[in-house]
Amino acid sequence: MTDPAKPALRRELGLVDATLVGVGAILGAGLFVVTGQAAQVAGPSLLLGLLIAGIAAGCNALSSAELAAAYPKAGGAYEYGYEKLHPFAGFAAGWLFCLSKLSAGGVVALTFAMYLPEVVGSFGNVPASFVAAFLAVCLTVANLFGIRKAGRLNAVIVAVTVGAILYFVAGTLPRLRITAFVPFAPNGIPGVLQSAALLFFAFTGYARVATLGEEVREPQKTIPRAIILALSLASFLYLLACVSMVGVMGGELLPATGPRKYGGTAIFVAAHYSGLSGTVQILALGAVTATAGVLLSQLLGVSRVLLAMGRRGDFPPVFARISQAYGVPFIGVLFCGAVVVLLALFGTLKVITASATFAILLYYAVANLAALRLTGPEKRFPPAVAYVGLAACIVLAASLPITVIATGCLLLGTGFVFRAVIHRIFPVNGTIGA
Repeated sequence: MTDPAKPALRRELGLVDATLVGVGAILGAGLFVVTGQAAQVAGPSLLLGLLIAGIAAGCNALSSAELAAAYPKAGGAYEYGYEKLHPFAGFAAGWLFCLSKLSAGGVVALTFAMYLPEVVGSFGNVPASFVAAFLAVCLTVANLFGIRKAGRLNAVIVAVTVGAILYFVAGTLPRLRITAFVPFAPNGIPGVLQSAALLFFAFTGYARVATLGEEVREPQKTIPRAIILALSLASFLYLLACVSMVGVMGGELLPATGPRKYGGTAIFVAAHYSGLSGTVQILALGAVTATAGVLLSQLLGVSRVLLAMGRRGDFPPVFARISQAYGVPFIGVLFCGAVVVLLALFGTLKVITASATFAILLYYAVANLAALRLTGPEKRFPPAVAYVGLAACIVLAASLPITVIATGCLLLGTGFVFRAVIHRIFPVNGTIGA
């Protein structure tokens, strides 16, 4: 039972804001980098890879949607694993989610700093790491003023990102060549499957709103709809961007590198073929806002998972504190912001970042397994949906390098040691602050 005298999270996100949280979490490096990588391995048949990835991601999304409706709590798969499987399963999902997203936050902030000069000009002698750290500070402060303001900021960021993508599409679609799609699959089925694997990871983020389960109005209805709408909208934008990129360049040109300042990504090479002026710069603006949106959603999501872990005693209970004035888990927000600032200034933890794919797959595997345990009115979709999502996680996990799997297992083992220490230092009975 929630103590009415204690500060609580506030249900202030409606369907539009909740959907845009998911869109903002998806439209990051996946669109600006991974689409080019997928095109290089599959050529025009990356469109088939996109379809396969979309189906796999869709099944995972539906599992997350029905779980979010049944358990509208902060924490996402951490809570689902805890409730439907075993506390260890929930902890594994939550621990690796927090580690991977915080480590990736440093990378995202530095990527923002890479694109920003193309929009506002040179920083002069200011190091890119300082710009990245400044972004992290600004977004951390924005998070402290409540979920409603954070949601509005995210909506503006997503609007600019989507506008930039549509500008790119508007400039390139009229220049499409049918011959650019021939040969359609130069590397055959292996190339298609490899592109599908790359693009599946590009879709991650659609369930970010599930971590905000206690801050969405009418969560049983809103969260499932928001997850499905976010994935659908992002998939449509990915499709438009991929068709435009391939259609103006052709399969034989996709491996070509672009300007060094854009990291040689294919989508920026394609932007040079646009019939509209300033497409490259506007696309760079979209990359700036996209990376900012991803980092904002990471700070939102991780701080809420830490809140849930603090409540259950899997993290120091101080992380369960919620501010009276704004209804946010301020300790978690400040902690996440500080970690990202340090990573931006002093370098990311490559060991953790490299294991992010393992963490993502384990997180969604826990969600699918938990969805299979739903019964009665809680079960909204056929079990086949969760089985397909789980199978996708297993197949993709089998394709990971053994070093990534080993690193992920090592980090997981470290997490369980940490959990044992925390439980010894802060013994709890029941759930704190819930």
